[in-house]
Amino acid sequence: MNLFDKHNHFNLANIITFGNIACGVLALFFIQKGEFFTAIILAWIAGALDIADGKVARKFGLSTEFGIQVDSFADFLSFVIMPSFLLFYALDKSSSFQEIILGVIFIFYIISGLRRLVDFNLKVDAGRVSKYFEGVPTPLGAILQWILYLLYSYHIINSPWIIGVLVLVIAWSLNSKIKIPHP
Repeated sequence: MNLFDKHNHFNLANIITFGNIACGVLALFFIQKGEFFTAIILAWIAGALDIADGKVARKFGLSTEFGIQVDSFADFLSFVIMPSFLLFYALDKSSSFQEIILGVIFIFYIISGLRRLVDFNLKVDAGRVSKYFEGVPTPLGAILQWILYLLYSYHIINSPWIIGVLVLVIAWSLNSKIKIPHP
């Protein structure tokens, strides 16, 4: 197996992306067990792997359409689904009504994240990096959700309703025209 063969689906860049996916799946496992700290550590590892896979792909000429698609799947899992589950399950919901409304908000966030990733894939060419992202990238959306998690956990924001409104703002920003510099 040649780790530097662009046409090998298990090249070095894709293996790093698969590590990101593994971290996202493991984080979901720990969330359902209520072990949020472990899930957050795994999410940060997934973030580091997300940065590394792109750098490795560009440095060694491993960028492919397959890699772009796998990377977006990893982003969807680790930076859209996982932080949404983390924040949703961390919130104290006082009624079934509140749980349903917050659930709908987080589903809207997940759909917004998926839309953003699909639009990004339709606009990007393998190996090319634009100077700016249009809209908030999903890893930044995840960081914003983790900040909300911390604000809620440390009782700086006590209302699940306020958290829900802020999640809606982040969901909107994912597909906005806001320009974010590419690192």
